[in-house]
Amino acid sequence: MFVRSEEAGTIMTQWAILSGIEGNLQAYEAVLADIKGQEIPVTAIYILGDIIGLQGDNEAVVQRIQFPHADEVKPQVCTGWWEEQCFDLYAFSGVGEAVPLRERYGADAILKLWESVSRETVQWLRNLDFGFHEEDCLLIHGSTVSYDDELTPETPAIQICDRVLRAEAETLLCGRSGLTFEYCVERANLDSSTRTLEKTQQTSQETLASCRVIGVGNVGQTPQQATYTLYQPLTKQVTFQTVYYDSHYS
Repeated sequence: MFVRSEEAGTIMTQWAILSGIEGNLQAYEAVLADIKGQEIPVTAIYILGDIIGLQGDNEAVVQRIQFPHADEVKPQVCTGWWEEQCFDLYAFSGVGEAVPLRERYGADAILKLWESVSRETVQWLRNLDFGFHEEDCLLIHGSTVSYDDELTPETPAIQICDRVLRAEAETLLCGRSGLTFEYCVERANLDSSTRTLEKTQQTSQETLASCRVIGVGNVGQTPQQATYTLYQPLTKQVTFQTVYYDSHYS
């Protein structure tokens, strides 16, 4: 079924944008079911990283993403913070030791993540994109700065402007915070300068047109509750979805 825009007479479609499945297959299945039930058809699914995590079944989630059912849209996937930790563990990142993982979740987390993701899966993860430029949007886990760059409604406006300028897009959709939010900047003039011991020198002046950052939510972190985002590229309308499901996940 297709839905036509009354104003333009064109066919309405939308994207489903997810992040943070974190090995929670039941949550992912619940979101897929919700996507199938949308009146306006979903023509693209973007998963913005963190498909693996410390709980749940990482291998089952990866298999489900790799081999969607015949009536499903095949997701486009980019890497996130948890995938980056895996690359560190397997010495694929050039950094090694997964220090952020150990500092946040303890030494036991290293072995747990290692044992829950096969080498073949890590090889598949390595071939994923860093992010996607689609229409006037950048879809990415954190930002172009790093996987760990967490943008929230409390992020200072100057930092939001910096991230949007780096994104070279009107809308930046990200999943690192796990929150659903829409942060709009109407218009901004940015002056940058370089300060040395001798003097301060102005280096550039830029005008930032209206732009926004959208947090797309988190699928797998909260048991029995998943959040994700629907986006209509024609109208640029954003809808935040919350899906409740029965779960044996803990």
